[in-house]
Amino acid sequence: MSKSILVIGARGQIGTELTSALRDIHGNDSVIASDIVTIDDAFTNSGPFVQLDAMDKMAIQDVIKDNEVEEVYLMAAMLSATAEKYPSKAWDLNMTSLFNLLEIAKEGLITRLFWPSSIAVFGPTTPRQNTPQHTITEPSTVYGISKLAGERWCEYYSKQFGVDVRSIRYPGLISYKTAPGGGTTDYAIDVFHQALNNGNYDCFLGPQSTLPMMYMDDAIRATISIMDVPSEQISIRNSYNLAGVSFSPAEIASEIEKRIPGFQMDYNPDFRQAIADSWPASIDDSQARKDWNWSHRFELKELVEEMIKNLSGQQ
Repeated sequence: MSKSILVIGARGQIGTELTSALRDIHGNDSVIASDIVTIDDAFTNSGPFVQLDAMDKMAIQDVIKDNEVEEVYLMAAMLSATAEKYPSKAWDLNMTSLFNLLEIAKEGLITRLFWPSSIAVFGPTTPRQNTPQHTITEPSTVYGISKLAGERWCEYYSKQFGVDVRSIRYPGLISYKTAPGGGTTDYAIDVFHQALNNGNYDCFLGPQSTLPMMYMDDAIRATISIMDVPSEQISIRNSYNLAGVSFSPAEIASEIEKRIPGFQMDYNPDFRQAIADSWPASIDDSQARKDWNWSHRFELKELVEEMIKNLSGQQ
């Protein structure tokens, strides 16, 4: 019998693809999608959908009780670049939504909770190469501060109350299915749209700004994988490091130019450059590989090929 699952923030960059993947596994009727906005489209109508504010604990509880939900994926958040513009709103959304679900889990209404963290928890003092699982975390962004606080609360609720909460630190995520969502790493999505439409891209990061990235298929697989393993295999209760492939704007530009001759990238760094400079260049995710057999599949070449092939089909 399929378990009942709720995805909060299902219309977001990750939530959209996560919901679809979960429905493929568990069946459309078993996965309830929710978001603060509702649109009458194929995604909304592909299975159960409820309009839900991630900050409204009572409404979330009602949905969980009414549908006998066992697992929740809390994907609602305000991302890095947007959060810098609206720090108070970002803090309220990112923290209140997490507290709501930790309390609901503490009360025994759900058995398992997924909450995403990010490489934004790291900062300028963090080792930039092969950033360890346990290291200095002194974030310099609103988003990073909220994610670091969230990690500490996840571990606290796990240790103090036995809440089965699981988390991974996402690197930059790249997908052809959804538009950029306001993150510093989202240049690596927008560049493909601009390359196909205009043949050039004005990058807001410098050419050598190497950052950890991941193709969305790998991220979705990691998210579902960590939720499927027995609880005793999870040794990290704040958030696991997760790595895919690290590259710079210049490196991805070179790969794109091989497939779109004449493509040109220009560099005009803005405030997001300082954010990128505070993050790691590469990640050590050996703990995830050891605990729940994580491994990525997409390297830069395969990632670029998949993005161009799929976006070309949408033109």
